[in-house]
Amino acid sequence: MTSMELFMLIFSGALVGFAIGLTGVGGGSLMTPILLLFNYPIAIAIGTDLLYAAITKASGMYFHHRRGHVDWKTMVLLAAGSIPVSIIINIFIIDESLRENESFSAFLSSFLGVMLILTALVMIFNGLIRRRINKKEGKKHKKYYIFLKRHRSVLVLLLGIVLGVCVTLSSVGAGAFGAAILFMLFPSWPTKHVVGTDIAHAVPLTFVAGLGYLFNGLVDYSLLLALVVGSLPGIYLGTRLGSVLSEKFLRAVLIFALLGLGLYFGLIQS
Repeated sequence: MTSMELFMLIFSGALVGFAIGLTGVGGGSLMTPILLLFNYPIAIAIGTDLLYAAITKASGMYFHHRRGHVDWKTMVLLAAGSIPVSIIINIFIIDESLRENESFSAFLSSFLGVMLILTALVMIFNGLIRRRINKKEGKKHKKYYIFLKRHRSVLVLLLGIVLGVCVTLSSVGAGAFGAAILFMLFPSWPTKHVVGTDIAHAVPLTFVAGLGYLFNGLVDYSLLLALVVGSLPGIYLGTRLGSVLSEKFLRAVLIFALLGLGLYFGLIQS
């Protein structure tokens, strides 16, 4: 790694950290594609990004826990679905051969592209869906909430399973995607509770998923250190400027970036 490459990686960590600080989104959704643009093998990019996400989101989990924003019952139920699935994938799918396995790398690239596009679409329609749920009236309103009351635990567990697959195979899904589904499952929750619970679940999931890559030699330690060094001041600066800059504009930029990267890795690269 040359000094210029090191500088660019630290800058990339700061840029992604800045996006996380401003919008709460951008960890796996941006970092893995950026690492691929630096020509890192996709398995190395995903594995390193998973541990990067676990480290950077740990402080966010602590922050939300201190302020009572985490519903630990829901978090444990999510983890009951995601962690076992992640462990199974790590045992039976993730191994050191992925570094040179071109066909599986192509699959991971396509899967990453699909997840990036889904995340962008979820960000676009999330607000509209939430407004429609909150404005439902009469029988439809009652039916929806009765359905949630009866089946919410099962739906949360299923969401955990889906996130376990998505995050372990692409490092994407534990942020905007997971939070958007939680908004629909818990329409009465304040945003801070959804975000806090989503982040609290993301930490153990990305850590366990990242360990599978780590044990198989698919994590670049110097790369991980560079990203963390850059992200810490980036997150701080983004958090400080969040009240000054327009979140709508920044989320729009992020959505276009995710769509562009998703189409590139899902269609062009595959």
